[in-house]
Amino acid sequence: MFEFDPSKKYQKTTKSRSVIRFQDCDPLKHLNNAKYFDYFFNAREDKVPKLYGMQMSEIYKAFDAIWVVYNHQIAYIKPAGMGEWVKIFSRIIWHNHNSMVVEYFMTDDEETELKTMLWTKLRYVNEKGQSTTHPSKLVEFLSSVSFDDIDYEDIDFDMRVRQLKNEVANAAIKIF
Repeated sequence: MFEFDPSKKYQKTTKSRSVIRFQDCDPLKHLNNAKYFDYFFNAREDKVPKLYGMQMSEIYKAFDAIWVVYNHQIAYIKPAGMGEWVKIFSRIIWHNHNSMVVEYFMTDDEETELKTMLWTKLRYVNEKGQSTTHPSKLVEFLSSVSFDDIDYEDIDFDMRVRQLKNEVANAAIKIF
């Protein structure tokens, strides 16, 4: 069941380690462009229950609504190679009454080189597929787990890619 403790300080960024699998690579031994999405989504799905103490399906059951993707923006900066270990990060960087944006990015295992960055925009919809408003309890939760250091409304995607490349290069990735 969806339980939220408003007094708890939640980690804002998920972080996972993964190896690039042979079957996910193209003939050049690079991670296939479409497979980045699988790595990002699987990493987040594995980490959210550990960080926040719940499965995403519990939110769906509690509120009879789900988030659906309506937009992706992705930048492929450096290839992830077959057999390479990488770090995968994700965090909610913005939300309003019925939408949210999740930022994903991948670095090398040492976290010194940005490989790719993805922004996924999601809309909260009811079981009929109609846009609906986040319930207040869910807004409170989203506010407690959202990463506040990015001014989403005043930064464009390309500017954020440059900013994140700089953060990674300077070992300044923030988790909280």
